[in-house]
Amino acid sequence: MTTSTTVEPSATAPLLDLQALVVAVRRRRLFWCSMALLGLLVGAAVAVLLPPPPTAVTKVLVAHQADQPNDPGTLIRTDVELLGTTRIAGQALRSLKSPEKPADFMQDYGGTGLTNNLLQISVTGASDAEAVARAKALADAFVADHVRRIREAANAEAKSLLDQRDRMRAELVQVNKAIGDRSPGSDPKASASLESLFARRAEFTSRIADFDQRAEEARIGAPHLIAGTQIVDAPRTVRHSLPKTAATNAAIGLVLGLVLGLALAAIGTVVADRPVLRRDIATNLGASVIAELPRRSGRLWQRRRTRAARERLTASLARTVRGSAEPVSLLELGCARSTSVIARGVARALADEGPVALVDGLPGARLAGRRPKPGDPTVVSGEHAAAVPDQQRLLGVGSVAPGTAWTDLQYLGTQTVLVVRAGHGSTAWLHTVARQLAEQRIAVIGVVLIDPDPRDRTDGTLWDGLHIALRGHGERSARQKGTGRRRAERSPVWAARVPDNDQEAR
Repeated sequence: MTTSTTVEPSATAPLLDLQALVVAVRRRRLFWCSMALLGLLVGAAVAVLLPPPPTAVTKVLVAHQADQPNDPGTLIRTDVELLGTTRIAGQALRSLKSPEKPADFMQDYGGTGLTNNLLQISVTGASDAEAVARAKALADAFVADHVRRIREAANAEAKSLLDQRDRMRAELVQVNKAIGDRSPGSDPKASASLESLFARRAEFTSRIADFDQRAEEARIGAPHLIAGTQIVDAPRTVRHSLPKTAATNAAIGLVLGLVLGLALAAIGTVVADRPVLRRDIATNLGASVIAELPRRSGRLWQRRRTRAARERLTASLARTVRGSAEPVSLLELGCARSTSVIARGVARALADEGPVALVDGLPGARLAGRRPKPGDPTVVSGEHAAAVPDQQRLLGVGSVAPGTAWTDLQYLGTQTVLVVRAGHGSTAWLHTVARQLAEQRIAVIGVVLIDPDPRDRTDGTLWDGLHIALRGHGERSARQKGTGRRRAERSPVWAARVPDNDQEAR
């Protein structure tokens, strides 16, 4: 018994192949381009169907007592937060005589600090006139509240200074009384104590004068701050340009849709894990990629090249079938139509050497149920394959899609060419196909890749692919050498399918 150890491709594969991710996302460009277009249309539709409400703006110059040239904007941000309070909103509503709740009114306006001392207020309303009236009432309420706070702060500071002055005066009265009670004498200690009292009186007098001056300055500074806080830009409506708004919203929607589409495409690619590169498909199937064909004819200037590639593939497969002592089949995965076209082309190329019949093992009898055209080869369904004469060559066509009856594939051919559409099967399913074909002793000659990425430069050749693909081929060749096609082993072939689930039909 021979034991061979095969290293799983996933054991050495990177966690995230960026090249495969980029290729897979690029192949889904129709999806993310559609998302970008949808975002553009939604953005433009929002601008047309949901126009912005009437808005009015006004600017208020705010003077602060603690203004500093290097202020980072803390004071104006405080004013913005104060603007969004129920106290100011309630004052504005009372001036407007509106029954609206302050909490609801706060949702209709906002403030923005343009500079350290300039506040812009934006207010929306049911009409332009209402928006302007709301903006004026709100600005007046803010100015009145700011002035009130300035006055309260100045009065509080002046009162504190005057209270300290009064305490100094009370102490000065005590000192003066103590000086008046002393009688002049020649006692040195009494003279020193009297000098100390005179010094304290002079200190108290100086501090009282200082407190008077500071209280006066506090009162003088408040009018300056009050006069500096005023509305510098009268409330006015904001004019909205529909084309400009639509263009802006469309651009934003385009960018958001594109980003969302790319993100969803990338996530879907990683989750689905569907190989698209030649290298990955060949590794997962254990067979080399021998040819590539586009899924469609392509543009006008590409059709000649596509036709030439199809003719080369047809000639190559025809030579392979002629030189094989065993029956050959074509098994598709995600490209039944392309496989049917390839099979008919190979059958026509073999028709010069003798009659050829196509055994249709595709689901739904895609070949047998088709109306024949002049020059088409004979097509028989799986159940009628046994009635084909011995001198007629057979070419099997089947499927390895989920739900395949694996045991029927060996009757289509003991050697096969897999026709696989790039990005159709997941990694797990490609492993399942390779394992099932090996268990059925069906040798994989190669892989024809349909709809490959045109920028794919990876190598789809397995240098040890012959050993991997032709497992059990030696024993079968020795058993069947010189016998050609063994008619006794042929039995009716059904395109049997089972429910597509994780269980495999063996």
